[in-house]
Amino acid sequence: MVKILVVEDDPAMGALVKHGLEEDGYEVTMVTNGIEALMAVAKEDFSAAAIDVMLPEMSGFEICRHLRKQGNGLPVLLLTARDAIEDRVLGLDSGADDYLTKPFAFAEFSARIRALVRRDASATKSTLHIGAVVLDAASVRATANGTTLPLSSKEFALLWTLGARAGEPMSRSEILQEVWGTTQFIDPQVVDQYVSYLRRKLEPLDAGVSIVTVRGVGYRVEVAP
Repeated sequence: MVKILVVEDDPAMGALVKHGLEEDGYEVTMVTNGIEALMAVAKEDFSAAAIDVMLPEMSGFEICRHLRKQGNGLPVLLLTARDAIEDRVLGLDSGADDYLTKPFAFAEFSARIRALVRRDASATKSTLHIGAVVLDAASVRATANGTTLPLSSKEFALLWTLGARAGEPMSRSEILQEVWGTTQFIDPQVVDQYVSYLRRKLEPLDAGVSIVTVRGVGYRVEVAP
């Protein structure tokens, strides 16, 4: 059974989310603070985590940063009532894969969770080579010229999706379907944000990999000869 970690200190909200996820067939572990969350992740393998931002002592942003510093690629959906653009950017920059503002419809929350735990059925290979970049699907680990390339699980999935079709343009809708698992409830501009994150990480590495904007279509990966 797929395991989901929920980190929420509001008992009513936590109970609703837990019940809904269990109705969807997931096994849910519920904790109420950052320390318990990090301890749970150390003990069990989860397919995704839904983490409230406004937690006592350790915020959801801090939990994400701790996970990424430890090299943990657990897919994270941040939940918060704060909907300012700078808060969304802070959440994504802290290593979160997705960001959902309260109040939300459970159908949308469920779709976001499905997208996080979804594994591309076509990604049967354990590794993918894109120029000097090597993606290891088993460990969700990326290297470039032998150096670790720190990617969130969503960045990894995006680079794998584009890299598997190097030289071919992909529309934002195709990318959303492949990487996020749906084109509903998600602003297509999130693709642009994640492409920007990948470009910033790839450009300094001289890995021979670039993500090119295809006007009126979307993006494609180009690999230097």
